[in-house]
Amino acid sequence: MDTVRADRWRGVVERAWRPAALLAACLAIWHLITVTGLVEAYLVPSPAKTFGLLADKWSYLSGHTWVTTYETVLGFVIAGVLGVLVAVAMVYSRTIESTAYPILLFAQVIPKIAIAPLFVVWLGFGFEPKVIVAVLMAFFPVVISTVTGLKSVDTEMLELAATMGGGPVKTFVKIRFPAALPHLFAGLKVAVTLAVTGAVVGEFVGSNEGLGYVILQANGNMDTPMLFAGLIVISVVGVLLFLLLDLAEKLMLPWHASRRGAAVTTLLAKGGT
Repeated sequence: MDTVRADRWRGVVERAWRPAALLAACLAIWHLITVTGLVEAYLVPSPAKTFGLLADKWSYLSGHTWVTTYETVLGFVIAGVLGVLVAVAMVYSRTIESTAYPILLFAQVIPKIAIAPLFVVWLGFGFEPKVIVAVLMAFFPVVISTVTGLKSVDTEMLELAATMGGGPVKTFVKIRFPAALPHLFAGLKVAVTLAVTGAVVGEFVGSNEGLGYVILQANGNMDTPMLFAGLIVISVVGVLLFLLLDLAEKLMLPWHASRRGAAVTTLLAKGGT
């Protein structure tokens, strides 16, 4: 048991040290830029000042962080559910696919910052406009990845299910959807980061709370330490949500080739040592 736990921790360290080293290098470069005076302090604050303000104002920032996180998660969940439903309809109906796909593509290429003010006019300054923008940002990758996954199922498997008496519903539950999960998770991981962006964009347009509001106020007041602190918190929120989905993927899809490939690589590395 101790050996298994030690191997587990060794694997965590092996995966984490490179990103940690890169992050440390970026912080060192940031510190050198501010110390040497290459950029004025009012334009780029030092890491010490930024993280010091982050610690001092954490009670203020945490409240706004929860608002943005709530808007992000709600928008992401709505986009995920609607995206899967629309993708299933498109896969099972050529009429719906040929009708909906151009509309989805047209809606995707419209800049969300351009239409976000309309939602504020229609719905006011509550959380609803931010959630809608988050949904619009996250919806498209979920649909495309799910459609790709559902269509990439081996036709021989579908024919075998049909010959064994499997109906459309049972075939979908037992074969199509499980086979599409790797593609779906890939789309969800893209979508959750876009949902964060969508919530912040909605807060830029019209809001009195949230991290987007904090950044907008800091920008207007030339408070660059607060602006950098807000950006750091937004990045942390996006990374944590991404990692939660990655963990869910590992737990739900241990059978997938990418997971088996990682395990084989680890075993080969151990064998080489």
